[in-house]
Amino acid sequence: MARIVVLGAGVSGHTAALHLKRLLGKHHEVIVVSPNSKWNWIPSNIWVGVGKMTKDDVTFPLAPVYRRQHIEFHQARATAIRPEGDRSDPTPVVDIVSTEPSTEGRTEQLRYDYLVYATGPKLRFDATPGLGPDGHSQSVCTADHATRAAAELDHVVERLRAGQRQTLVIGMGHGGCTCEGAAFEYVFNVDHVLRERGVRDLAEVIYLTNEHELGDFGVGGMTFGAGGQRLTSEDWMKGLFHERDIKAIIQAHVTEVQPEAVLYDTIDGASGRQPFDFAMLLPPFKGVGVQAFDRDGSDITDSVFAPSGFMKVDADYTTRPFEEWAAADWPRTYESAVSPNVFGVGIAFAPPHAISRPYQTPGGAPVAPAPPRTGMPSGIQGRAVAETIAHRVKSGDIAAPARSASMANMGAACIASIGAGMRKGAAAAITMSPIVPDTKRYPETGRDLASTFGEIGLAGHWMKRLLHTLFIYKAKARPGWWLIPE
Repeated sequence: MARIVVLGAGVSGHTAALHLKRLLGKHHEVIVVSPNSKWNWIPSNIWVGVGKMTKDDVTFPLAPVYRRQHIEFHQARATAIRPEGDRSDPTPVVDIVSTEPSTEGRTEQLRYDYLVYATGPKLRFDATPGLGPDGHSQSVCTADHATRAAAELDHVVERLRAGQRQTLVIGMGHGGCTCEGAAFEYVFNVDHVLRERGVRDLAEVIYLTNEHELGDFGVGGMTFGAGGQRLTSEDWMKGLFHERDIKAIIQAHVTEVQPEAVLYDTIDGASGRQPFDFAMLLPPFKGVGVQAFDRDGSDITDSVFAPSGFMKVDADYTTRPFEEWAAADWPRTYESAVSPNVFGVGIAFAPPHAISRPYQTPGGAPVAPAPPRTGMPSGIQGRAVAETIAHRVKSGDIAAPARSASMANMGAACIASIGAGMRKGAAAAITMSPIVPDTKRYPETGRDLASTFGEIGLAGHWMKRLLHTLFIYKAKARPGWWLIPE
């Protein structure tokens, strides 16, 4: 009997766990460890953050799902992995500490044959003074954060209705942030809600980002091919921002969030102070702080994890200039750099390099969007790793070839909401292939123009709303869930 431990129950971890149990059946153990008791469909948090959905619409308890699927569940967080076991037993082990209220703080060790490391990130609100819900800005990173943001937005609407002008600043709270797409969605949904409520004329809406140009999204921007013509994502987004009268501050690193103003530096050496009445600024990410030890107890964390705290996998982490990085540097199988029975997926794996060209302020602060590793790519990675492990377990061949799911070969589709509503909503539907540009295969743009395009319209909103329903159905492991693509 094989024992597979999955750390994390986000998109990657939950997907991996469900597929592992489906593929391996009752004769093998699948164990999930997550500090959270609920699953959260994070892409829909932006709708919670503008009052279009509630927390209950985007979350559900994990325990009943795992109980139905015969998956063992521990509400706990991992603190250390020991890939060689310890002095008492050579079987690999992970240390966990309970976060379940009735047993909080209790420690335990779980032995494993295979480990899927899918912890997601730690939200680094501490990276910028005053950033976050415990500071002076809002967030939509969790369902609770988004609920609070919606309440604060309601206060803004009340003041607007009373005739008070309001300034809303939405974007990135640090120069090293990722998930620019979430901030993009949120700023346009706020704009949409203000128009719906008839108060947009007294509101100034500002998008503040570390992107070098609009439409970068941490993937170096895109060139769309349609009807024999080409259009850059920058030009596409400029038109959208102009149409909605949303001001953009780009190439910015936020240095501090004060009670009523955001301070920032830009790569050209300028410093700015942007007053606000409402701010939603996303934090940068880092690894969750899990340590690694060898059998004798010596610390091997630096061998297992990158300086960012994310797990090193089968990627080329050689330090070299941006121009020398290549699509081939990106991982294919997500096997740990030091342990072939350990896999790092989703946000938890360390990208080998930035996709967008990194910049700095004159003072040395990063203005460099980190590569996105969420949503569709995370789900595909989780399933690929599950298939690799299941094949090795059933064949008895621990060296059997692993499934490949490289972001340098993978296409992705993203539907970015720009306003919720079945009659007046809209979304920007964007596809790209591959996610990581490959200038060897596509010398002109790095991507296949036939598969990289963008469209905006009401149909996009219907599709995004449908996907919300489908992915929650899938995550609840309802009948036929595995037929829904990642």
